[in-house]
Amino acid sequence: MSGYVTPRGLPARTGTLVGRSHTARPPLTHRPPPIAVDLGSAHLRIWLEPGRVLSAPVGHGLRAPVVRRGRVVDVPACTAELRRLLRDHRAPAPVGALVVACRPVLSAPADQEAARRVLTAVLAPSRLLFVDSVRAGAVGAGAAAGTLLLADIGAQLTEVAVLDDGRVVAARRAEVGTRDLNHAVTAAMLATTVSRLVAELRAEPTVRPLVRTALARGVLVVGDGATRPDLTARMVAVLGATVHRAASPRTAALTGAGLAARSALRHPA
Repeated sequence: MSGYVTPRGLPARTGTLVGRSHTARPPLTHRPPPIAVDLGSAHLRIWLEPGRVLSAPVGHGLRAPVVRRGRVVDVPACTAELRRLLRDHRAPAPVGALVVACRPVLSAPADQEAARRVLTAVLAPSRLLFVDSVRAGAVGAGAAAGTLLLADIGAQLTEVAVLDDGRVVAARRAEVGTRDLNHAVTAAMLATTVSRLVAELRAEPTVRPLVRTALARGVLVVGDGATRPDLTARMVAVLGATVHRAASPRTAALTGAGLAARSALRHPA
Protein backbone atom coordinates (compact mmCIF):
# COMPACT_ATOMS: atom_id res chain seq x y z
CA MET A 1 0.00 0.00 0.00
CA SER A 2 1.26 3.48 -0.76
CA GLY A 3 0.35 7.08 -0.42
CA TYR A 4 -0.81 7.02 3.21
CA VAL A 5 -2.26 9.87 5.20
CA THR A 6 -1.91 10.01 8.96
CA PRO A 7 -4.09 11.79 11.48
CA ARG A 8 -2.91 15.15 12.77
CA GLY A 9 -1.08 15.01 16.01
CA LEU A 10 -0.50 11.48 15.63
CA PRO A 11 -0.62 -17.34 -26.37
CA ALA A 12 -3.82 -19.95 -30.05
CA ARG A 13 -1.76 -22.69 -31.58
CA THR A 14 -2.95 -26.07 -32.73
CA GLY A 15 -0.59 -28.78 -33.85
CA THR A 16 -0.82 -32.26 -35.23
CA LEU A 17 2.19 -34.46 -34.60
CA VAL A 18 2.73 -37.32 -37.00
CA GLY A 19 4.91 -40.16 -35.82
CA ARG A 20 6.68 -42.83 -37.75
CA SER A 21 3.51 -44.85 -37.95
CA HIS A 22 1.87 -41.85 -39.67
CA THR A 23 -0.95 -41.86 -37.12
CA ALA A 24 -2.16 -38.40 -36.16
CA ARG A 25 -2.28 -37.50 -32.50
CA PRO A 26 -5.03 -35.26 -31.05
CA PRO A 27 -4.46 -31.53 -31.67
CA LEU A 28 -2.53 -29.63 -29.01
CA THR A 29 -4.86 -26.76 -28.18
CA HIS A 30 -3.98 -23.70 -26.17
CA ARG A 31 -6.69 -21.98 -24.21
CA PRO A 32 -7.28 -18.29 -24.95
CA PRO A 33 -5.93 -15.87 -22.34
CA PRO A 34 -8.36 -14.90 -19.56
CA ILE A 35 -10.27 -11.63 -19.45
CA ALA A 36 -11.45 -9.43 -16.57
CA VAL A 37 -14.28 -6.91 -16.79
CA ASP A 38 -15.54 -4.08 -14.60
CA LEU A 39 -18.97 -2.73 -15.57
CA GLY A 40 -18.70 0.41 -13.47
CA SER A 41 -21.14 3.25 -13.08
CA ALA A 42 -18.70 5.71 -14.69
CA HIS A 43 -16.50 3.54 -16.93
CA LEU A 44 -16.56 0.20 -18.67
CA ARG A 45 -13.15 -1.44 -18.34
CA ILE A 46 -11.70 -4.62 -19.83
CA TRP A 47 -8.45 -6.24 -18.71
CA LEU A 48 -6.89 -8.30 -21.50
CA GLU A 49 -3.43 -8.88 -20.05
CA PRO A 50 -1.16 -7.24 -17.46
CA GLY A 51 -0.68 -3.64 -18.45
CA ARG A 52 -3.36 -3.66 -21.14
CA VAL A 53 -6.66 -2.15 -20.01
CA LEU A 54 -9.40 -0.83 -22.30
CA SER A 55 -11.62 1.88 -20.84
CA ALA A 56 -14.49 4.06 -21.99
CA PRO A 57 -17.06 6.28 -20.22
CA VAL A 58 -20.37 4.57 -19.59
CA GLY A 59 -23.22 5.76 -21.79
CA HIS A 60 -21.21 8.59 -23.36
CA GLY A 61 -23.59 10.44 -25.68
CA LEU A 62 -26.58 8.34 -24.67
CA ARG A 63 -29.76 9.91 -23.31
CA ALA A 64 -30.18 7.40 -20.50
CA PRO A 65 -27.59 5.60 -18.35
CA VAL A 66 -26.80 1.95 -19.02
CA VAL A 67 -25.26 1.31 -15.58
CA ARG A 68 -26.64 3.06 -12.50
CA ARG A 69 -25.43 2.64 -8.91
CA GLY A 70 -23.48 -0.48 -9.90
CA ARG A 71 -26.41 -2.12 -11.69
CA VAL A 72 -26.82 -2.74 -15.42
CA VAL A 73 -30.16 -1.06 -16.10
CA ASP A 74 -30.16 -1.37 -19.91
CA VAL A 75 -28.80 -4.74 -21.08
CA PRO A 76 -28.96 -4.09 -24.86
CA ALA A 77 -27.33 -0.65 -24.55
CA CYS A 78 -24.61 -1.94 -22.21
CA THR A 79 -23.94 -4.81 -24.63
CA ALA A 80 -23.57 -2.33 -27.49
CA GLU A 81 -21.25 -0.11 -25.42
CA LEU A 82 -18.99 -3.02 -24.50
CA ARG A 83 -18.80 -4.14 -28.13
CA ARG A 84 -17.98 -0.59 -29.18
CA LEU A 85 -15.16 -0.45 -26.62
CA LEU A 86 -13.56 -3.54 -28.16
CA ARG A 87 -14.15 -2.30 -31.70
CA ASP A 88 -12.72 1.16 -31.07
CA HIS A 89 -9.55 -0.34 -29.66
CA ARG A 90 -9.41 -2.96 -32.43
CA ALA A 91 -9.21 -5.65 -29.79
CA PRO A 92 -11.45 -8.59 -30.73
CA ALA A 93 -12.02 -10.72 -27.66
CA PRO A 94 -11.05 -14.38 -28.04
CA VAL A 95 -14.12 -16.60 -28.06
CA GLY A 96 -14.24 -19.14 -25.26
CA ALA A 97 -12.02 -17.29 -22.81
CA LEU A 98 -12.41 -17.53 -19.06
CA VAL A 99 -13.94 -14.26 -17.85
CA VAL A 100 -13.91 -12.85 -14.32
CA ALA A 101 -16.22 -9.90 -13.68
CA CYS A 102 -16.23 -7.47 -10.77
CA ARG A 103 -19.47 -7.47 -8.81
CA PRO A 104 -20.48 -4.81 -6.27
CA VAL A 105 -20.70 -6.33 -2.83
CA LEU A 106 -24.19 -7.41 -1.70
CA SER A 107 -25.48 -7.40 -5.28
CA ALA A 108 -28.90 -8.94 -5.85
CA PRO A 109 -29.19 -12.07 -8.03
CA ALA A 110 -31.07 -10.04 -10.65
CA ASP A 111 -28.17 -7.57 -10.87
CA GLN A 112 -25.68 -10.36 -11.42
CA GLU A 113 -27.92 -11.96 -14.04
CA ALA A 114 -28.10 -8.69 -16.00
CA ALA A 115 -24.30 -8.48 -16.03
CA ARG A 116 -24.11 -12.12 -17.06
CA ARG A 117 -26.36 -11.48 -20.06
CA VAL A 118 -24.14 -8.62 -21.23
CA LEU A 119 -20.88 -10.52 -20.83
CA THR A 120 -22.21 -13.69 -22.42
CA ALA A 121 -23.49 -11.80 -25.46
CA VAL A 122 -20.24 -9.91 -26.01
CA LEU A 123 -17.51 -12.32 -24.92
CA ALA A 124 -19.07 -15.82 -25.26
CA PRO A 125 -16.94 -17.08 -22.37
CA SER A 126 -16.20 -20.72 -21.65
CA ARG A 127 -16.55 -19.86 -17.96
CA LEU A 128 -17.87 -16.73 -16.30
CA LEU A 129 -16.97 -16.06 -12.69
CA PHE A 130 -17.87 -13.14 -10.44
CA VAL A 131 -15.70 -11.65 -7.72
CA ASP A 132 -16.77 -9.05 -5.18
CA SER A 133 -15.18 -5.74 -6.12
CA VAL A 134 -13.91 -5.19 -2.56
CA ARG A 135 -12.06 -8.50 -2.67
CA ALA A 136 -10.70 -7.77 -6.14
CA GLY A 137 -9.61 -4.32 -4.97
CA ALA A 138 -7.63 -5.80 -2.09
CA VAL A 139 -5.91 -8.28 -4.42
CA GLY A 140 -5.20 -5.62 -7.03
CA ALA A 141 -3.69 -3.34 -4.40
CA GLY A 142 -1.49 -6.15 -3.10
CA ALA A 143 -3.09 -5.99 0.34
CA ALA A 144 -5.14 -9.19 0.57
CA ALA A 145 -3.06 -10.79 3.34
CA GLY A 146 -4.14 -10.37 6.94
CA THR A 147 -7.11 -8.47 8.32
CA LEU A 148 -8.12 -5.50 6.22
CA LEU A 149 -10.74 -2.76 6.22
CA LEU A 150 -11.29 -1.60 2.64
CA ALA A 151 -13.42 1.24 1.29
CA ASP A 152 -14.21 1.18 -2.42
CA ILE A 153 -15.54 4.65 -3.19
CA GLY A 154 -16.73 4.69 -6.77
CA ALA A 155 -18.63 7.13 -8.92
CA GLN A 156 -22.08 6.16 -7.65
CA LEU A 157 -21.48 3.49 -5.03
CA THR A 158 -19.53 3.25 -1.78
CA GLU A 159 -18.64 -0.19 -0.43
CA VAL A 160 -16.92 -0.95 2.86
CA ALA A 161 -15.79 -4.44 3.82
CA VAL A 162 -13.78 -6.34 6.39
CA LEU A 163 -11.58 -8.98 4.78
CA ASP A 164 -9.55 -11.71 6.39
CA ASP A 165 -6.78 -13.08 4.14
CA GLY A 166 -8.76 -12.01 1.08
CA ARG A 167 -12.08 -13.42 2.26
CA VAL A 168 -14.97 -11.00 2.71
CA VAL A 169 -16.17 -11.43 6.30
CA ALA A 170 -18.77 -8.65 6.33
CA ALA A 171 -19.65 -5.70 4.13
CA ARG A 172 -21.95 -2.71 3.76
CA ARG A 173 -22.74 -0.40 0.84
CA ALA A 174 -24.36 2.96 0.22
CA GLU A 175 -25.68 4.34 -3.06
CA VAL A 176 -23.58 7.48 -3.11
CA GLY A 177 -20.22 8.24 -4.69
CA THR A 178 -17.90 10.86 -6.10
CA ARG A 179 -20.28 11.72 -8.95
CA ASP A 180 -22.67 13.02 -6.29
CA LEU A 181 -20.19 15.54 -4.89
CA ASN A 182 -21.65 19.01 -5.35
CA HIS A 183 -23.19 21.70 -3.17
CA ALA A 184 -25.65 19.17 -1.74
CA VAL A 185 -23.19 16.32 -1.11
CA THR A 186 -19.78 17.31 0.24
CA ALA A 187 -16.58 15.38 0.81
CA ALA A 188 -17.29 15.58 4.54
CA MET A 189 -20.70 13.99 4.03
CA LEU A 190 -19.23 11.18 1.92
CA ALA A 191 -16.57 10.56 4.56
CA THR A 192 -19.32 10.44 7.18
CA THR A 193 -21.10 7.82 5.07
CA VAL A 194 -17.95 5.67 5.15
CA SER A 195 -17.76 6.16 8.92
CA ARG A 196 -21.41 5.10 9.28
CA LEU A 197 -20.79 1.91 7.30
CA VAL A 198 -17.76 1.13 9.45
CA ALA A 199 -19.88 1.70 12.58
CA GLU A 200 -22.48 -0.75 11.27
CA LEU A 201 -19.76 -3.36 10.85
CA ARG A 202 -18.48 -2.70 14.36
CA ALA A 203 -21.98 -3.26 15.70
CA GLU A 204 -21.72 -6.95 14.81
CA PRO A 205 -20.18 -8.74 17.82
CA THR A 206 -18.34 -11.33 15.72
CA VAL A 207 -16.91 -8.69 13.39
CA ARG A 208 -15.96 -6.07 16.00
CA PRO A 209 -12.53 -7.56 16.88
CA LEU A 210 -11.60 -7.74 13.20
CA VAL A 211 -12.61 -4.11 12.65
CA ARG A 212 -10.49 -3.06 15.61
CA THR A 213 -7.48 -4.94 14.23
CA ALA A 214 -8.02 -3.57 10.74
CA LEU A 215 -8.34 0.04 11.91
CA ALA A 216 -5.02 -0.27 13.70
CA ARG A 217 -3.53 -1.25 10.34
CA GLY A 218 -5.30 1.56 8.54
CA VAL A 219 -8.10 1.80 5.99
CA LEU A 220 -7.29 1.01 2.36
CA VAL A 221 -9.17 3.17 -0.14
CA VAL A 222 -9.66 2.20 -3.79
CA GLY A 223 -11.87 3.66 -6.49
CA ASP A 224 -12.21 7.24 -7.65
CA GLY A 225 -12.57 8.47 -4.07
CA ALA A 226 -8.95 7.55 -3.38
CA THR A 227 -7.85 10.23 -5.87
CA ARG A 228 -9.50 13.03 -3.86
CA PRO A 229 -7.25 14.34 -1.07
CA ASP A 230 -10.13 16.34 0.44
CA LEU A 231 -12.12 13.14 0.91
CA THR A 232 -9.29 11.03 2.31
CA ALA A 233 -8.36 13.84 4.72
CA ARG A 234 -11.94 13.94 6.00
CA MET A 235 -11.88 10.14 6.40
CA VAL A 236 -8.81 10.44 8.62
CA ALA A 237 -10.69 12.96 10.76
CA VAL A 238 -13.91 10.97 11.17
CA LEU A 239 -12.34 7.51 11.49
CA GLY A 240 -9.34 8.52 13.60
CA ALA A 241 -7.23 6.07 11.62
CA THR A 242 -4.56 6.10 8.94
CA VAL A 243 -5.94 6.06 5.40
CA HIS A 244 -3.93 4.31 2.68
CA ARG A 245 -4.51 5.08 -0.99
CA ALA A 246 -3.93 2.25 -3.46
CA ALA A 247 -1.23 2.98 -6.02
CA SER A 248 -3.67 2.72 -8.96
CA PRO A 249 -7.01 3.12 -7.20
CA ARG A 250 -9.29 3.42 -10.24
CA THR A 251 -8.16 0.10 -11.69
CA ALA A 252 -7.30 -1.81 -8.51
CA ALA A 253 -10.47 -3.94 -8.64
CA LEU A 254 -10.02 -4.70 -12.34
CA THR A 255 -6.38 -5.65 -11.77
CA GLY A 256 -7.42 -7.94 -8.94
CA ALA A 257 -10.07 -9.55 -11.15
CA GLY A 258 -7.42 -10.07 -13.84
CA LEU A 259 -5.12 -11.77 -11.35
CA ALA A 260 -8.04 -13.91 -10.20
CA ALA A 261 -8.75 -14.85 -13.82
CA ARG A 262 -5.17 -15.97 -14.37
CA SER A 263 -5.26 -17.98 -11.16
CA ALA A 264 -8.56 -19.63 -12.12
CA LEU A 265 -7.12 -20.58 -15.50
CA ARG A 266 -4.15 -22.26 -13.83
CA HIS A 267 -6.31 -23.96 -11.21
CA PRO A 268 -9.70 -24.79 -12.80
CA ALA A 269 -10.99 -26.53 -9.67
